[in-house]
Amino acid sequence: MNGEPVPLFQRFSQWCVTRLSLRSVKGKIIVVFALTFVLIGALTALNYWNLSTLKTRMVLSERYDDLLNNILEVRRFEKNFLIYSDKRSLSESKEYLNRIETLMVELAEDLPLLDGMLAFENFQSTFFSYRNYIDLISQGERVSPEKIRSLGKTITDIAGRFRDIKRKRIHATILRNLTIPFFVLSILVGLMVLVFWLISNGLLKPLDVVMETTRLVGRGDFSPIHYDGVQLEEVTGLIDAFNRMARELETNQEDLIQTRKIAAIGTFTAGIAHELNNPINNIALTAECLGEEYGENIDENCSEMLKDILSQAERAADIVKNLLDFSRTESPTISLLAPSRVLTSTANLIKNQIKIGGLQMDTSIAEDLPEIRGNLRNLQQVFTNLLINAIQASPAKGKVGMHVSLADSSGYVKFTVEDGGEGIPREIQDKIFEPFFSTKEVGKGTGLGLAVSYSIVKRHGGRIEVESEPGQGTKISVLLPHVVKEFEGWSVG
Repeated sequence: MNGEPVPLFQRFSQWCVTRLSLRSVKGKIIVVFALTFVLIGALTALNYWNLSTLKTRMVLSERYDDLLNNILEVRRFEKNFLIYSDKRSLSESKEYLNRIETLMVELAEDLPLLDGMLAFENFQSTFFSYRNYIDLISQGERVSPEKIRSLGKTITDIAGRFRDIKRKRIHATILRNLTIPFFVLSILVGLMVLVFWLISNGLLKPLDVVMETTRLVGRGDFSPIHYDGVQLEEVTGLIDAFNRMARELETNQEDLIQTRKIAAIGTFTAGIAHELNNPINNIALTAECLGEEYGENIDENCSEMLKDILSQAERAADIVKNLLDFSRTESPTISLLAPSRVLTSTANLIKNQIKIGGLQMDTSIAEDLPEIRGNLRNLQQVFTNLLINAIQASPAKGKVGMHVSLADSSGYVKFTVEDGGEGIPREIQDKIFEPFFSTKEVGKGTGLGLAVSYSIVKRHGGRIEVESEPGQGTKISVLLPHVVKEFEGWSVG
């Protein structure tokens, strides 16, 4: 019934079933110690039984000694009567005969077990025959002395044999008790050997394999662990987790290499960009001053050259600006952003380029999307770069799309920018995020747009995925972690 307390034994049984798996180290060790406890308990009980038996046999052995001693006393009085005709000896022997009979009653249960029922009955009949002859002699009747001696010797021999058998059994019990400590010692030694083997083969050996494989991972070898030794749940779980980690590292190795490459180039280019800024500004300022000062006195060719100087200086300034954006490492201001706001604001920034290119803008956003954490200006820069590339790749009267939805990967919102261009060849897809790599004509691209975008997305904890087939356009997806409500606060999903 509901609400009734579960019996202690039932709860213990449920715990054993759920926790004591023989495929785990914990289960094996607990089972080994439980079996050892049971065996030692059984040996302790056996030892207690042996000691109790020994005590009982020692007490009974005293009775057998008394039995033999009383018979010997009777034989002594018998001798006195037969040799010296001392009738007082017969009356004194009756007291010992009564003691013998009393002892026979006390040992009536043990004697048949000691030497068999037949020996016991033979002893009884011989004793009573002997006593009957003693009674006849006491009454004055004549009895053959040889007959009395023969019966006396018989009961003496039988009583001696009883005592000897009892002593042998006591010695056997003592010997058995002496072997029990060796059994306990052998069990403890066996336990130590078993536990040592279990720890050595079940834990230390696979850990050595994991340690050696970890060194190989540090050298760039992401081969999984193949272990055929003792399979324990804890070790199997550790090896499975390690293999998953190795697969993830191998999968993300290119991203790691790309990130390190970008970080190195960013540090290098930051210094160059700052050094170039002042000369470029001076060139542009000098060209402007020259045009303002001598504009009326220079011919058309000189005017064109001044315009070309200003145009190239402006282009160089844009390159330097992109280099600075690419190498910037300070943390931007992060706030909660609705995905719809990122999409709308970016679409407004490039709507003029869409019109100039004669293209159509196709946007969509899923309902009830969670918010993301990010810097709006940085994200606008990312999607502006992606959309401008899509515009330049799309043919006239084509379509450029930007779609926002919940990603298949748990915890991410996916922003997808797609175009209807010729696509990106598979052999260069891994290079498009490298700094200064560009497929555009000379003078139409710096090769930094996607590299800057990649760096910004990584700083936001996201990733970029590319899908492209020749002749079927390109889809670039930006996955950014969204915010989920957790208890009373908010956390990044």
